[in-house]
Amino acid sequence: MPDTILPTTNTDWGFFGTMADHADPAEAWKMAMLAIQTATGCPDTAVRDFLDSTFGRHFADDVANGLFAGKILMVAVDATVARWMAWTISRRTARETGIPHGLPYLTGFATHFEILADAS
Repeated sequence: MPDTILPTTNTDWGFFGTMADHADPAEAWKMAMLAIQTATGCPDTAVRDFLDSTFGRHFADDVANGLFAGKILMVAVDATVARWMAWTISRRTARETGIPHGLPYLTGFATHFEILADAS
């Protein structure tokens, strides 16, 4: 079950800032936080940090592509989560980041941000 929905710390960039050009960013943020927490099992802080990062911007671009294709926001978010969970971490990305090869992409990067937070 998802934890809480933390507010963004990056209103200008990342997921929130990118979604501001395509949908209500607060609504999109809530949907993405819950969907990613549910899919990955990662805590709210990791998901927030992921969405606030450059990877969150790319995630928002993918959601926006779904909106351009005529999907409603929730469907676009869910489709993006499913796509990012279907991709896996490549050997190259594993070498560059330390994220285990073969792990679902979304889980890998959300967990990566959880580890970075724990290390700081």
